[in-house]
Amino acid sequence: MFDPATLRFDGNGLIPAIAQDHASGEVLMLAWMNAEAVRKTLEEGRVTYWSRSRQSFWTKGETSGHTQRLVEMRLDCDRDCLLLLVEQTGPACHTNRRSCFYTGIRDGAEIELHSPIS
Repeated sequence: MFDPATLRFDGNGLIPAIAQDHASGEVLMLAWMNAEAVRKTLEEGRVTYWSRSRQSFWTKGETSGHTQRLVEMRLDCDRDCLLLLVEQTGPACHTNRRSCFYTGIRDGAEIELHSPIS
């Protein structure tokens, strides 16, 4: 049985978690989890993060309705980063965009991307 305590958390007890759309492969966002957020996510199937600014749990979509249902959780080889394959309902980004990764750097300039592969 998987034990979240086997993960390698940083000095604040957190681990980065990358959310990726399970169907399209689009990277949606990066947030942080502690051991309890990992447990809650696995038990409930709804992705729960740890909000560093609020110092509290944050279940994605609890106020916005833009939920993330966990399809699969993956660990990297060092056990210090998580990949969450999710079913995203609505935008993932707090800016109301599908993905938080909407800024590209091309030829030294920042540009706003309008699709995940533009």
